[in-house]
Amino acid sequence: MRRTFIALAVLLTVAGLAPAASAAPDITTVLERIPGLTIVKEDPAPSGFRFFELTFTQPADHRHPGAGTFEQRFTLLHRDFSAPTVAFTSGYNVSAKPNRSEPTQIVDGNQLSMEYRYFTPSRPEPENWAKQLTIWQAAADEHRAVQAFKAIYPGKWLATGASKGGMTATYFRRFFPGDVDATIPYVAPNDVIDPIDVYNRFLAHVGDDPGCRDALKAIQRDALKRRDELGAIAAADAARRGLTFSIVGSADKSLEIAVIDSYFAFWQYQKQADCATVPAPGAPAADVYAWYEKVESLNTYSDQDLAPFIPYYYQAAVQLGSPEAYDSYLRDLLRYPGADQPKTFVPASIRLPHFDYLAMPDIDFWVKSQGTRLLFVYGSNDPWGAEPFELGFGSRDSYRFYVQGGNHGAKIAQLAPAEAAAATATVRRWAGLPATSALTARSAPAGFPDFDADLTLTGRSRL
Repeated sequence: MRRTFIALAVLLTVAGLAPAASAAPDITTVLERIPGLTIVKEDPAPSGFRFFELTFTQPADHRHPGAGTFEQRFTLLHRDFSAPTVAFTSGYNVSAKPNRSEPTQIVDGNQLSMEYRYFTPSRPEPENWAKQLTIWQAAADEHRAVQAFKAIYPGKWLATGASKGGMTATYFRRFFPGDVDATIPYVAPNDVIDPIDVYNRFLAHVGDDPGCRDALKAIQRDALKRRDELGAIAAADAARRGLTFSIVGSADKSLEIAVIDSYFAFWQYQKQADCATVPAPGAPAADVYAWYEKVESLNTYSDQDLAPFIPYYYQAAVQLGSPEAYDSYLRDLLRYPGADQPKTFVPASIRLPHFDYLAMPDIDFWVKSQGTRLLFVYGSNDPWGAEPFELGFGSRDSYRFYVQGGNHGAKIAQLAPAEAAAATATVRRWAGLPATSALTARSAPAGFPDFDADLTLTGRSRL
């Protein structure tokens, strides 16, 4: 009761209202009172919601707040001051559409979405990658934002994200465990540096159809044997699109890495049934190229396609880690062995510090020893789930679910009915809501864009 009273008092103070006021304050007026927050514009939103594009002033270095600031992009999908609020991040750029993450749908709440630092335009100037682009600095960004918005949303808070966003939500909770009531990470890899790379072991046995795996490997070998033929098609496409390859070194190198990654990428976003579309060795080059365009473009690693994701590759090279390339069966055909790793995709002008071997084990240990109210969702066929977060001796009120046959788009709604109901009820309980059916929980006004389609990223090297 005391917590509710204090939160209400804060809300009234921020809104500038007298306690006797009966009408809810206008969200625009309330937002304008948050220090450091700028309303860029209000965009159309489905009935019952309001949607804003925002910027929030953040320290470039939270350990040294006087060392400059930058404007970080946010969006806010406002439903009601009394509703639960979900802090969402993709781990990359923020979407400019009024999407609702699955937890937001389940609790029918507000959603504060943040852009990850160093993704344009949320970039400090001058840049200092080594000091400014770390998992702790990003968590501190989210901490400051959540604390600012708690003044107007005093209810329960959840954190969520998928893939790199799921990792980000987990790291945020590790560094600031009291900021939110629960965390729901989706398809979040836990790349603890192990003596044995578990990804290759997973990829060797993924799915339940050896013929599918063999077909994918066969078209990879065929493509590398015909790289000149396919390379000519890729070069024409690159010329038409104005693509260059100075970061990786050459179009041929880009093609080779894309072919290596295609096996991983297939399982990341396709279904096993899609193996029926894999061209047979010797198929017309145009057909093979078209198939790669759907799974892993042979021009994926052009400068232009890499540019938006360089902050991710930097982080993978210095803190996050990444899977070892699954290419042993292609070694006799490779011209650039060992090139398929994150540092290849970072421009030479950006200095890479030594890898931080303590960062991921620290997160892993926290989840196992202190993680509370965590709900992880994975797809059983998703390679990024080969090394998942493990609950341990100290985990409390925490769960892990697998969508059988699921890929990198796995969601609670895709779980077996009993598991979906249990996971949904858990999320709602954490939000202070009564349990309800999955169908009822996801009912929403018409007009919301497809959340997953807008945020999906392709490519083995991209989470």
